[in-house]
Order: sequence, then structure tokens, then C-alpha cells
Amino acid sequence: MAKAVRVRVSPPAPKYSWKIFRPRNPECIFSLGVVQKVISVDLANYLPVFLFILVGIGVGLAPIVLGKILGPNRPDAQKLSPYECGFEAFEDARMKFDVRYYLVAILFILFDLEIAFLFPWAVSLDKIGFFGFASMMVFLTILVVGFIYEWMKGALDWE
Repeated sequence: MAKAVRVRVSPPAPKYSWKIFRPRNPECIFSLGVVQKVISVDLANYLPVFLFILVGIGVGLAPIVLGKILGPNRPDAQKLSPYECGFEAFEDARMKFDVRYYLVAILFILFDLEIAFLFPWAVSLDKIGFFGFASMMVFLTILVVGFIYEWMKGALDWE
């Protein structure tokens, strides 16, 4: 009769381990004597990201701080008064604007985005073929129809 052989298989190592931090444990910063999960993270991979963030904050704040420190500060009544196109302010600055200002701003953004789409389309037109050409013509047709609609409604007329 054959004997059974027992093979001991150990479980795979976990990604994190449980340790009990004791007061005399040198790994512990706060020794509370509680069970905590220890996860080892290699922070060296994040160093370029942290440096990029710090340099961005420095580039943003340095001109402001230098201007505050080195710039002249001689306020007087005329400099601190509200300025409105060379005239004295005669109304409240929080007055309502005509809706046409907003419509023109929206049209500007719309056609500005159209140009932003046209440049890469024109550069890659030979690679995208007829399908790319037809899809851009549909896009431009929708924009032209919208522009004609705005024109017919009188959104571009100034009184």
C-alpha cells in the first residue's frame, strides 16, 4: 500500500501586511498599540509630479509676491476712483446687460471652437479621407444653419 505524502503549500504573500505597532517599535511614528495596515508605496515615482506642482505654484505666485514687494504703492483719490471709459461712474456697476451681449459672446465662442476644429482637420485631411471630409461638412452645415437662424432672429443687429 502506498503512503500518502503531505505537501505543505504556503499562501501567496499579501500586498499588505498587518502589524501590531508596539510602543518600542522603531517603525512606528505614533505608537498606539493598535492593529494597522502597512502598505509600502514607492514615493520616488511621484517625485516628478510633486516637483511639477511646486514649480507651477512658484511660477504663479512669484510675480505676484515680487510685484507686491517691489512695486510702488502711492494711492490717491483719483487712482482709487472708479473708471468707466473716461467718464465718471453714473450708474451702479451691477446693472443688467442686454441679452445681445451674451448672444454675441456665445457666437464668438462657437465660431472660435469651429476654427479650433478646422485646423487639425485641415492638417489631417489626406489621412482621414472622404469620411472625414463629409463629417466636417455636416459639422459646418449645422454651424451655418445656426448662424443664419441667429441672423434672422436679429441677434446680430445693434440699435
